[in-house]
Amino acid sequence: MSEQEKINRELKKYPWTHPSFFRRPHWTRRQFFEVAGAGVTGAFLAERYAKADAVTTNSGAATLNTAKNVIFILLAGAPSHTDTFDLKVVDGVTPASFAPETVNGVLWPTGLLPNLGSVLSDFAIVRSLHAHALVHSLAQTWSQIGRNPAAALGNIAPNIGSVVAIEKERERLPGQVLPTFLALNSGAGVGSGYLPASYAPFKVIPAAAGIVNTTNSDGQARFTARWNLMHSLDDTLRVNSAYGKAMDDYNDFYSSAQELMYNPVVNQAFAFTTSDSARYGNTSTGNACLVAMQVLKAQQGTHFIQITSADGWDMHQNIYAATQLPAKAKILDNAVSALLSDLKANGLLDSTMVVMAGEFGRTVGKLTAAQGRDHWLQQFAMFAGGGVKGGRIVGATDDAGADTVDFGWLPQRYVYPEDIEATIYSAMGIDWTTVRHDDPLGRGFEYVPTTGPFQFQPVNELFA
Repeated sequence: MSEQEKINRELKKYPWTHPSFFRRPHWTRRQFFEVAGAGVTGAFLAERYAKADAVTTNSGAATLNTAKNVIFILLAGAPSHTDTFDLKVVDGVTPASFAPETVNGVLWPTGLLPNLGSVLSDFAIVRSLHAHALVHSLAQTWSQIGRNPAAALGNIAPNIGSVVAIEKERERLPGQVLPTFLALNSGAGVGSGYLPASYAPFKVIPAAAGIVNTTNSDGQARFTARWNLMHSLDDTLRVNSAYGKAMDDYNDFYSSAQELMYNPVVNQAFAFTTSDSARYGNTSTGNACLVAMQVLKAQQGTHFIQITSADGWDMHQNIYAATQLPAKAKILDNAVSALLSDLKANGLLDSTMVVMAGEFGRTVGKLTAAQGRDHWLQQFAMFAGGGVKGGRIVGATDDAGADTVDFGWLPQRYVYPEDIEATIYSAMGIDWTTVRHDDPLGRGFEYVPTTGPFQFQPVNELFA
């Protein structure tokens, strides 16, 4: 008996070493590359993936399959829908500087969002969207996981981007070094939940110089020598570790980071010039939109990008002050219009769906005593690219924007965050009725929840 076999036999005596959910074997990206690089046949790969898929069931729903990528922009803080994408002019309240005009049949604040107004034909607006809750943290998390964070599986629910990452794992090609799920300006964003850490978001704050620490001060040759020495010493602990999944995840982080080093493609995707930043508005949100476009253009395996616009949309006081809505709207207008234009120019808009929404809306009509707008359930969402028909409005609200009067889609009810989640999955060719049976609570994790008074589903009217 070898020394390793003796160690394994001893370890099996202790319950904490037994394979459990959190230490189960799994088919990692690194393992895929190793096998593919060795020339293993497709039949073997299919068998491995069949085993991975055995933990899921679904109803076989027909997906739209119109998009390869998704950029999800979370407007953290919740912008006022009736001042922006569902404009309602209130006499004596709406500033004249908003310069409302009818553009392509849509009443639009051309003085507030002029650049987006010029590309109205490229995006659609859902105006029958409703939030479930009016608490910032709760509703923001709800938007990212597509379910109630306070429900039974809320604490272990993965980000929508992590579900996309695990579903798109098989589409990665050898040599693609960027993670499937990228999160920009999203330090507090939801992670991979109970899914393996390899499907967690790669969180980056965009900077002109790109990603830091992608070179070593002692040079590439010296770094490579140290890397190889490390693996020669402890691969038995870090690769298919006897200590379980935690060690495998730890090694995956190391390997993923090493793949990003000394790679000109990575520098090209994440670094940017002053002039490019200026085209996007020279702001944090603008730079995130710029990097998102460059990353998708690089085609290095990224398929889901979350951008958090934490520009200060929570405007309970003095909403029309120069530093408030006008300033924040300018940031958004410059960034998102440039993103749509560059995606279109680079031939990426047709295959990339851009989704943008806050966590809820804002009170309507007259301003509050503090000259602001408080939290409100009625809200909007913007969709563009990835098969979405631009220039379309789904749903309509009353004259004040307080409630929906025309839902605008087949179920004849409000659109909810879960429906947006189902729309993203369907557009990406992912069966939104999938149920994973590997969750640690043994309840079955539904990609889109089925509990509730109705069945959530994609907003197909955006594409028809």
